[in-house]
Amino acid sequence: MKIFSTDQLKEAEGLTIERQGITSDELMERAATKVFRHIHHELNGRNVHIKVFCGIGNNGGDGLVVARLLTEHGYTVSVYIVNYSDQRSEDFLLNYKRLKNVSGDWPVQVKSKEDFPELQRQDFVVDAIFGIGLNRPPEGWVGGLIKHINKSGAFVLAIDMPSGLFAGEPTPDKSLVIRANSTVTFQAPKLVFYLPETAGFAGALEVVDIGLDPQYLNETDTGMELIGYLEARTYYKRREKITHKGTYGHALVVGGSYGKMGSISLTATAALRAGAGMVTIFAPSCGYTMLQTVLPEAMVITDKAEKFLSDIDFDLDPSVISFGVGVGKKDETRDAFGALLEKVEKPMVIDADGLNLLAYNRELLKKIPARSVLTPHPKELERLIGEWRDDFEKLQKVKDFAKEYEVVLVIKGSYTLTVSPENLYVNTSGNPGMATAGSGDVLTGIITGLISQQYDPLTATIFGIYLHGRAGDFAAASLGYEAMIAGDIAKNLGRAYLDLNFQAGSET
Repeated sequence: MKIFSTDQLKEAEGLTIERQGITSDELMERAATKVFRHIHHELNGRNVHIKVFCGIGNNGGDGLVVARLLTEHGYTVSVYIVNYSDQRSEDFLLNYKRLKNVSGDWPVQVKSKEDFPELQRQDFVVDAIFGIGLNRPPEGWVGGLIKHINKSGAFVLAIDMPSGLFAGEPTPDKSLVIRANSTVTFQAPKLVFYLPETAGFAGALEVVDIGLDPQYLNETDTGMELIGYLEARTYYKRREKITHKGTYGHALVVGGSYGKMGSISLTATAALRAGAGMVTIFAPSCGYTMLQTVLPEAMVITDKAEKFLSDIDFDLDPSVISFGVGVGKKDETRDAFGALLEKVEKPMVIDADGLNLLAYNRELLKKIPARSVLTPHPKELERLIGEWRDDFEKLQKVKDFAKEYEVVLVIKGSYTLTVSPENLYVNTSGNPGMATAGSGDVLTGIITGLISQQYDPLTATIFGIYLHGRAGDFAAASLGYEAMIAGDIAKNLGRAYLDLNFQAGSET
């Protein structure tokens, strides 16, 4: 699903009105009706006091339509006009009169703190104060009203965008943003719903199709995409009947140091579970017995050094190499990594201390093979690109980094992002139970295993992140968030594949 900018959505609305021969009011009615149906379905006729807060623009007009439809269906509805300006949109005024005709009363005007209505925890609040076009923080008593709603403890549903939240730039004052329990947003998700600083404001998100012009939506390049089940299915490569292990490549997993052999075993296991035909582990010699014991399916080559990597020498031609999990930051390991980068031409997957070695020895960055995948956690990312003021600056820095070094960069988080020099992809699978040691090692293995099977590095990253999250969802379903460990994610990769409704070995 594409993620559109505010300007693109406004352009889509204008074209929809023109090409479908409808008025802006009819489009508002269509959109707001979808919100009403969502609320009606959720409440199912329950006796609850619904309090609708409407601004004086088109988002307020949406709120007025919703209030009218709720009233017509017998709900107890109070409507409050947040009177922050003398200007009103035409569609707001039209629906203001329509509401009066249905309810018999004019909405209550809120012009100062003294007009704030009492809110109870059992109330159902609809937020229609500001929409996606907000470009400055709510001022004075309007900001106070937002705080008043947030403090009430009432259930809050936001229409299109929680009021006070900026759609396409950093939100200056997050204390002046509605903290919605649920948001019904129109036509397409907004990027701010998935960024760390602002994701918590939207609550449970519902994207509703309001029938914007399909030609525009299909043909417009947004450079941003939300990755869910349907998108993941398009990335999946179905296996042919007549194949062998060589068909699916040979992954070389380089990593480990004394006391950190578990991490490299997780990566190698995940690479195999993701479908790599063969996996060889290159590790310090102290890991030989342990690795051969816990993962008999993998081959093991050892460094001449006992406890760390010092000379990464191997006599094979791997399909892909991953480096960094558990390696540490010794000078000898840094030099071995530099030597490896000198001779590798195929894209690599670099994680953990491999990223720290790059950050602390920046001359190595120019040696990274083009189209390699880097998978940092937030602190490792900061070491690579420097500090950032907000999520938007971070995204720009990551894009600049990806373009400069011709790599795919992952931004790990509740919604993990994949950034290429051209595009941004937002993953939606996964859960809080995946915040556990070794989870990133498993992700590295999955991406490595997919590249081994000839997925291009960008596709392997997008699809691999989805599989990682989906496997985590299956693990959480049986174990709960708190009891999950990283190995459970690797164990559930098979269920993640089966969830895509494909069966291994089935004929075309």
